[in-house]
Amino acid sequence: MTYPKIPLAQSILEICKAKDLLDIVISPGSRNAPLTIGFASNPEFNCYSIADERCAAFFALGMAQQKQKPVALVCTSGSAVLNYYPAIAEAFYSQIPLVVISADRPKSKIDIGDGQTIRQKNVFENHILFNANLHEDASDENDLKINEAINVAVAQKGPVHINAPFEEPLYETVSELSVKPTIVDFPTEEPLLPNLDSFVNQWNSSKKKLILIGVNNPNEIDQAILNQLANDPSVVVMTEVTSNVHHPNFISNIDTIITPFTEEDFKEFQPEILISIGGMVVSKRIKAFLRKYKPNQHWHIDSFRAYDTFDCLTQHFEVSPNQFFTEFLPKTNVTESNYLQNTLALKAFRKDKHSDYLKTIPFSDMKVFETILPMLPENSQLQISNSSPIRYAQLFPVHPSIEVFCNRGTSGIDGSTSTAIGAALASEKPTIMITGDVSFFYDSNALWNNYIPTNFKIILINNSGGGIFRILPGHQETPVFNTFFETAHTLTAEHLAKMYGFDYFRSNTESELLSEMSSFLTAEKPAIMEVFTPTEVNNKILLEYFKSLTF
Repeated sequence: MTYPKIPLAQSILEICKAKDLLDIVISPGSRNAPLTIGFASNPEFNCYSIADERCAAFFALGMAQQKQKPVALVCTSGSAVLNYYPAIAEAFYSQIPLVVISADRPKSKIDIGDGQTIRQKNVFENHILFNANLHEDASDENDLKINEAINVAVAQKGPVHINAPFEEPLYETVSELSVKPTIVDFPTEEPLLPNLDSFVNQWNSSKKKLILIGVNNPNEIDQAILNQLANDPSVVVMTEVTSNVHHPNFISNIDTIITPFTEEDFKEFQPEILISIGGMVVSKRIKAFLRKYKPNQHWHIDSFRAYDTFDCLTQHFEVSPNQFFTEFLPKTNVTESNYLQNTLALKAFRKDKHSDYLKTIPFSDMKVFETILPMLPENSQLQISNSSPIRYAQLFPVHPSIEVFCNRGTSGIDGSTSTAIGAALASEKPTIMITGDVSFFYDSNALWNNYIPTNFKIILINNSGGGIFRILPGHQETPVFNTFFETAHTLTAEHLAKMYGFDYFRSNTESELLSEMSSFLTAEKPAIMEVFTPTEVNNKILLEYFKSLTF
């Protein structure tokens, strides 16, 4: 076996191995050579080489998203480590475990004009769960910091940073370890619920209970619990496409339901109790509704955090949804109410209006989503980029067997493709990514990756710019808008596909899209389907859609 000669590097390697941190994403560099040699020379580690650190970090994020266990990132010193920051912020807000291991210069080399050197200590301080700033020599103190960093990433589900200074020579190796690091497991306490009696009384006396489920991992909530909630006449369950929960009685198209509401409708729908579950919520309309028409009680159920998104949070239950409802529901009674019945009637009405409108529209972003979502293979994984795609996806049903993911922690367009590739590799399921053109081209280095599975496919909707800015208030057809907001362009992915070895398909019409989809989805290697839609009509079609839903 080959080991780095530097004892500190040996300690990091051995502690990672002991704690089953075996997936290592490395960006080539020199200062991190001791770690690279150690990880890559040990067959117990699964090592991946991604040159672009920003892409590497999102690639690791996608892997950790699927595995629900930490993935390590290793980079050289200097600006390299800063390129991890967007993915670290996403991991922080999406509660995804990452262990960032940055190589550094020794303390004596910082701020003296040495090359590739910055102040790396606590560089991610605002978006990190733990900082392990190590000393140059191996020691018990360093071992404890490394242990704690990895333990925190696991226990608290988020990113941690280990900053390791190495002095030259960096490439020397030995055949035997010179250290035996300390391994420490920190005990975790079982979360406990408070006394539920007062909450049960409030629940039983309320006739309008709204449950809102945002980003949620597949199979996180037992179906028996979901079924019980779905059949309570006083409960309405609203889900986002990233919730990964399904029931015929659930409302999965929130904006379609509430956007046409009058003030009277909003008051009628205003819940007495709101229970929120999961991570970030996409719908701006539901957030605006609940901030204005506040419930009497807002309970959030999450083992780690509770954001006061609607400015009315009254209780945070620091347990999983399964633990909460398993203890809570048997204590409750069914309350007679027409809350669910009225909402399901409205759902049926909106569904008819939705179908009628779609029959009238030309080829556009909306028509693309109507076409492609029913054609996605069952038991696959769907990764959606931010901006317009995730919002359009909210308006259409997705087959219950399809798992849906999106980087909603910070809602950025950066890294969506890299995340999807990492997730595809880790899940081993057929993975389809739906992305917009600006997000795709922004993260085009994601395709510079030797680990892309053959069953990874990208549907690229190219409307020649950031189409969402045409939907947002303030759109005016001016050179300033087209250049500095919309980012108008004439780029296509055809040559990128050829350079990176992807099969390439394109369509400009609904009939072309329908005829090409089968070949695209069954391609024997990674593939891109580029769908060109008309820039000028997409926003008008979407805005008219919501107007068409009224009585």
